Amino acid sequence: MKKLTLPLSKEQILSLRAGDCVELSGVIYTARDCAHRRFMECLERGEPLPFDPKGAFLYFAGPCPAPEGKACGSCGPTTSARMNAFAPTILKLGLGGFIGKGEMSMETRAALRECGAVYFAAIGGAGAFYGDHVEEMTLVAYPDLMSEAVYRMKVKDFPLVVAHDAHGGTVYE
Repeated sequence: MKKLTLPLSKEQILSLRAGDCVELSGVIYTARDCAHRRFMECLERGEPLPFDPKGAFLYFAGPCPAPEGKACGSCGPTTSARMNAFAPTILKLGLGGFIGKGEMSMETRAALRECGAVYFAAIGGAGAFYGDHVEEMTLVAYPDLMSEAVYRMKVKDFPLVVAHDAHGGTVYE
């Protein structure tokens, strides 16, 4: 198990290989399909994204409201393939990578290689477990999207598997 603290350097990202188990600590941002559509609208208008994409990691998740005494409720990954249409464009802004569930397209995998980024897989059905690894959660943008809004999360020992690495490796073949 590799313990990594975000942001990751390019060298750290390039050292990761498909199948590596990691625990991430640091800041990630949530964004599902609706938020990604709004990201594209921002870019089309020449506006910046509502977070700095350089080195950032997007978690394809929609957190549930936090119960008393917790930073976050259940926060499991959503199906990453729904973000394939947006992923290459977002990666080219300098993103460190993504966190989600399931395989991503060949186009996204090519963009990961081209940009030197990584895709981590989270465990589907383990939303409560992942929510327990969130220490802080702050709304960043698009509150009208409710759970699909963009949130900044500080996570601790967030367990993941490298699903698609920056060299074209994948756990899905």
